[in-house]
Formats: sequence, C-alpha cells, structure tokens
Amino acid sequence: MKRPQRLESQYLELRGFLSFLILHEVGLRKLCGEDLAKKIGRRKGAMLLTPGTIYPALKELRKKKLIKYKKNGRKKIYELTDEGKKELSVLYKLFSNYFYGLKHRIKRMDYISKE
Repeated sequence: MKRPQRLESQYLELRGFLSFLILHEVGLRKLCGEDLAKKIGRRKGAMLLTPGTIYPALKELRKKKLIKYKKNGRKKIYELTDEGKKELSVLYKLFSNYFYGLKHRIKRMDYISKE
C-alpha cells in the first residue's frame, strides 16, 4: 500500500498568513503592491496594509522565486511564477487539511468602514 505524500511548505510560517494571501491574490489576477495592500487590508479589517508590511513580504516572495513583476509605468505588477503556482497549490491542500471540518465554526466577518 502506497503511503500518502506528506505536504509541507516553509512559506506557511513566513509572516503569518500574509505570504499565502499575497500568493492567493496574485494567483487570481496580476496586481500592483498598492492594490494587494488594499485587498489584503480589507480582509484583515483594515483599510490598507502599510508599505512596511506588504513590500518586505513581496521582496521575500520574489527572492524565493514565487512571484515576479513587470513594470507598468512606475508601478510593478506582480504575478506568480511557475514555482509560485506549484507552491500555491501545495498551500491550498495544506489549508484544506488544516481547516477541514471547521467550516461550520468559521464565519466570514464583514467589516464596516468607519469613514
């Protein structure tokens, strides 16, 4: 009987869930750093992540060759590399295993802006 392959990812621990969220969002569509900060900030209940939070994580993911960017004027538009696509697939499987059975306990929270 073949033993199931154990899934591991060193990126799961990288800056909490931020790296996963970046890979997820960039996997959905190409985005600049500012748009990523807005999208992920909304998920966290904040309006915007600070540059000191998002850009070091982007730099680390680029260093690990999971994302790349193309210049569009002054903006850098990020997208997944082939290695990033593979890593994201592993991360989805890991998250599925970690959170299996918790669906009825985990609820989406809608944050209301105080503006």
